[in-house]
Amino acid sequence: MGHHHNHGHQHSHTDLKGRNLLISIILNIVITVSQVIGGLISGSLALLSDALHNFSDVLSLIVSYVATLLGRKKASTLKTFGYKRAEILAAFINAATLVVVAIILMIEAVERLYEPKEIASDLVIWLALVGILANGFSVLLLKKDSKDNMNMKSAYLHLLTDMMASVAVLIGGLLMKFFQIYWVDAVLTMLIGIYLIYMGYDLLKESTKVLMLFTPKSIEIKKIVESICTLEPIKNVHHVHIWQLNEEEIHLEAHIDFKEDIKLSEFDKILVDIEEHVYHKHGINHINIQPEFDKCDSKSVIVQD
Repeated sequence: MGHHHNHGHQHSHTDLKGRNLLISIILNIVITVSQVIGGLISGSLALLSDALHNFSDVLSLIVSYVATLLGRKKASTLKTFGYKRAEILAAFINAATLVVVAIILMIEAVERLYEPKEIASDLVIWLALVGILANGFSVLLLKKDSKDNMNMKSAYLHLLTDMMASVAVLIGGLLMKFFQIYWVDAVLTMLIGIYLIYMGYDLLKESTKVLMLFTPKSIEIKKIVESICTLEPIKNVHHVHIWQLNEEEIHLEAHIDFKEDIKLSEFDKILVDIEEHVYHKHGINHINIQPEFDKCDSKSVIVQD
């Protein structure tokens, strides 16, 4: 019974998302390698730890990239939804690692408070700047998609952290070098960590809600049931499930009890009304209705097993 309201522009859009992620992955690999080499030449631990951060970005970007690729795969008999949830899963994984990264950052910051590491050579400063610029470019690339896509947001936050953390270390190092001020980068890093835990927790919560099939926040089941019941031959609506497949698709399934024993062709007409109604008013784009007449089953809206 489900009808889809599909929008044609999605394909070019996912290609762009994938392309931007790929560019960011390549950039981050380049930064990582250059920082490892720079770190070995200059003997700078700061650069090596920076390289490690960038490498963790590479991993989270790859998770996001694989998810966008999977999301395009066609549905099959064994996977009737295709991989439409891959992006939600990627967001969940990246949000979890984001919180871990935040905690590691904060531990590093506390260690730096106790024994400040000065930024020694000019090489370190230049490589740090290169890292910041390249990450900044990636951040700008992903920014637009991060607004309405959890997966992209999780990748974006990983890059943003890294950029902000590098900026903090650089500022701290320069202030140490020229003004003998030793606490700035640790304090900045702590603030970044707090911001990250806040954002990461939010993403974890959002992605968990989708994975657990919770009803989306914006949807009020009571209102939907009441509005469907206003249609003429409908007696009641029960056994309702509303859940999100991914960020584009919301599914509704329900049993509808009719006042009289109507023909199937009449039911189909009513179904079109219901579909239009829930799509325009509530943004639900996939519905599945079981029509009933005088059937003995539980008539409560939410049925407990």
